[in-house]
Amino acid sequence: MKLGRVRGSVVASVKYPDMTGMKLLIVQPLDDAAEPDGSCVVAADAVHQSGPGDLIYFVASREAAEAMS
Repeated sequence: MKLGRVRGSVVASVKYPDMTGMKLLIVQPLDDAAEPDGSCVVAADAVHQSGPGDLIYFVASREAAEAMS
């Protein structure tokens, strides 16, 4: 799990059918001191409650796909 801060959202004109209704967020990864650590990434919000400015945990790689099933 990685720490991040939500910077905004993304609107997709076309999505994979299983992602219909899923919110896409722009997330700034953070280091242990909550300082920016690298470039922003796009993350799918499986919980539907995060918004700009929120501090979140996110997963990448294989673990991320488990939230989609």
